[in-house]
Amino acid sequence: MFDLHEECGIFGVFGHPEASNLAYLGLYAIQHRGQESAGIVSMSDKKLYNYKNMGLVADVFNKDVLKNLPGEAAIGHVRYSTTGLNEMKNIQPFVVDYSMGSIAVAHNGNLINSNIIRDELEAHGAIFQSTMDTEVIIHLISHSKQRHLKEKIVEALKYIKGAYSLLFLSNKKMIAVRDPSGLRPLVLGKLNDAWVVSSESCALDLIEAELVREVEPGEIIIIDENGFQSYKPFEKVKETFCIFEYIYFARPDSIMQNKDVYEVRKQLGRQLATEQPVEADYVIPVPDSGIPAAIGYSQEIGIPFELGIIRNHYVGRTFIEPRQSIRGFGVKIKLNSLKKALQGKRIVLVDDSIVRSTTSKKIIRMMRNAGAKEVHMRISSPPTKHPCFYGIDTPSKDELIASSHSIDEIGKKISADSLGYLSIKGLRSAVDRVSSEKTDCYCDACFSGKYPIGCPKKQRKEQLELFKQISMKK
Repeated sequence: MFDLHEECGIFGVFGHPEASNLAYLGLYAIQHRGQESAGIVSMSDKKLYNYKNMGLVADVFNKDVLKNLPGEAAIGHVRYSTTGLNEMKNIQPFVVDYSMGSIAVAHNGNLINSNIIRDELEAHGAIFQSTMDTEVIIHLISHSKQRHLKEKIVEALKYIKGAYSLLFLSNKKMIAVRDPSGLRPLVLGKLNDAWVVSSESCALDLIEAELVREVEPGEIIIIDENGFQSYKPFEKVKETFCIFEYIYFARPDSIMQNKDVYEVRKQLGRQLATEQPVEADYVIPVPDSGIPAAIGYSQEIGIPFELGIIRNHYVGRTFIEPRQSIRGFGVKIKLNSLKKALQGKRIVLVDDSIVRSTTSKKIIRMMRNAGAKEVHMRISSPPTKHPCFYGIDTPSKDELIASSHSIDEIGKKISADSLGYLSIKGLRSAVDRVSSEKTDCYCDACFSGKYPIGCPKKQRKEQLELFKQISMKK
């Protein structure tokens, strides 16, 4: 599954003499959340130092770069652009100087009313340096008449709508914020006397930090030389955590909502086998995303699990294509079939989603060319019918195959002998079976079309009313 991308990942450390080195390692662990660019901002002697560039974490940073990021506090960011172009000026963390000194911000998520706010701010004389929605937050902070940074941030965030997990670094403190709906993940950890904040717990494992807990929806955590403080200044709303984190985006070795992501994915496969059984010789995953669900499917239905497809893990983001057309080249450079395992066999091919259907079609063709007798495709999520506005890069609705085709039509289009998806009800049930905590509070808008905090088209009238308030404060 190659068509969906998480926007970014964030990581921060406060109170450790090797803060920038730890930030580097933390970003390395969450590289899967963004591969276009990376950046780190550190703080030493009340001054911010930063370095950022296009590329993967290991390519952007080296020993010399990290030596020039001194101090006991640092925040970092890896990015895949959903709002704002893939350009140098849009690399985060974003650093500015304003009336109270310097401040850096790293953002995971997407603001659904950022364009409206930006238009209004520009109409009142604001000058933007980037096309990022994150910069809107900085401008709102600078417009605030509140005296302290915490109050400025709270006031600014009351004007925005959307999904956000944020890390701020000033010349005195690190501040973590999670939106009231808790759409995007954020966890809090401890490494000896240092505090750590990360998009995912797998980054804490790498630096041997203890997972303390999640940053709660609507919570602001302030960490400075005096320690740790927690505030909940926002009106409480229903939690709607992004359920696609469990299906695909999070690393399988992460913990989210006290649930082991790997176990959730196996449970999705078990539920899929219950809802969409089929007679076959082998259950084969599309690597790597389909592996845990395929294991669960195999265990539940009693059909042997096999690795019938091998993935090339050394493929970069770009490669030189041959002059002469090779059918399915883009897939073949990443995946290759094991012909002896497939020849004459009835196959259950398990993947996490179908977006446009082009990749699935090419993989099924690969299976048949390898000699598979039957190919039954099973998807460990419901049909993806609607775009995401909360920090996931999805195609437009017109490009989502399930928005305009029935399941039978999609099955014919990808040339599968049969096609089966997990139901929305089954998805929610499987996720909640993994732990004793019964949350059932998820955003599944990409499947259901029910957007818990609205979508961009519905924001303008309400936002104009908010800006009347801003103007009155001047």
